[in-house]
Amino acid sequence: MKKELHQLGEIIIKKRFEIAEKVHSERMSGVLMTEAERNEFQKIEPKILELRAEFINLFGEAIIDNHDLSKSIDKVKHWGKETGEYLYKLGAPLDEALKDTSFYRESIWKTIKEEATLQSMSAASIFDVIEIIDPLLDRAVYWFSLTYVQSHQQVLEQAKSAFLELSVPVVPLLKGTGILPLIGNIDTERAQLLMEETLSQAIKLKLEHLIIDISGIMIVDTMVADQLFRVIDALSLLGVKTILTGIRPEMAQTMVALGLNLDKINVKGNLHQAFIELQTN
Repeated sequence: MKKELHQLGEIIIKKRFEIAEKVHSERMSGVLMTEAERNEFQKIEPKILELRAEFINLFGEAIIDNHDLSKSIDKVKHWGKETGEYLYKLGAPLDEALKDTSFYRESIWKTIKEEATLQSMSAASIFDVIEIIDPLLDRAVYWFSLTYVQSHQQVLEQAKSAFLELSVPVVPLLKGTGILPLIGNIDTERAQLLMEETLSQAIKLKLEHLIIDISGIMIVDTMVADQLFRVIDALSLLGVKTILTGIRPEMAQTMVALGLNLDKINVKGNLHQAFIELQTN
C-alpha cells in the first residue's frame, strides 16, 4: 500500500503542469473579458499557472510523505497565505477566487482515478488518499480566505487612518498662527487623533495662536465638548492661545442645556472676529 501511494504521489508531481493547465483551462472557460482585460491577464497568466502547479505539487508530496503531514500542512499554509495576498493585490474578488476549489478537486481526483485504475490500487490506498487530499484542500481554502480578508482589512485600516489624519488639518495662516477647521462627526477614535495631531502640528508649526473652527461639526455633545476642552487645555500648556469659532445657535443651545462652561475659553462668533482680535493684539 505504501508503494502504491508513493507511485501515485510521484505521478501527480510529474503531471502537475498538465493538471494545472487543465484546471486553468476549465476555470477560465466562460469567463468573459474585454480585449484590454485579456491583454492584461496574459501578463500575469504564467504566474497563475505557476501557482497552480505549485499547489498541485504539494498534494503529490503529501501523498508521498503520508506518514508525516505536518510538513505538508505548513507548506499548504504558506501557499494559501502567499496566494491569498497575491490575488487580493490583483483585485480578484474572493468569491470568484474560491470557485477554483472545485476545479482543483475534480482535476486531481480525475488523475488519481485514472492512475488508481491502471495500477489496480486497493480500496485502502484510495481511502488513505482521501484522508490526505480533502483536509489539505480545506486548509488551503481557509488560509487563502483568511489572508485575503486580512489584506482587505489592512487596506481599509490604512485608508481610514489616512482619512482621519486628513480630518485634523492644522493650516498655517500667518507666522505663529494657524487654523483647525473641524468638519463632520467626532467619534472616540477621531477625538484621540484630534489631541495627538493638533499638539504635534502646533509644535511643528511653532504656533502661538490657534483658531479652532467648529462650524462644520454636525453634533456637539458632552464627549465632543470635553475633548475640545482637553485639547485647548493641552495647547495652553504648550503656550498656544486658542480661539474657538463657529458655534451655531443650535450648538449654543445644546451647550447651555448640557451645562458646559465656556467662561475660560476665548470664543468668537466667526473667523473674521478671530482675525481682528489677533491683529489688534
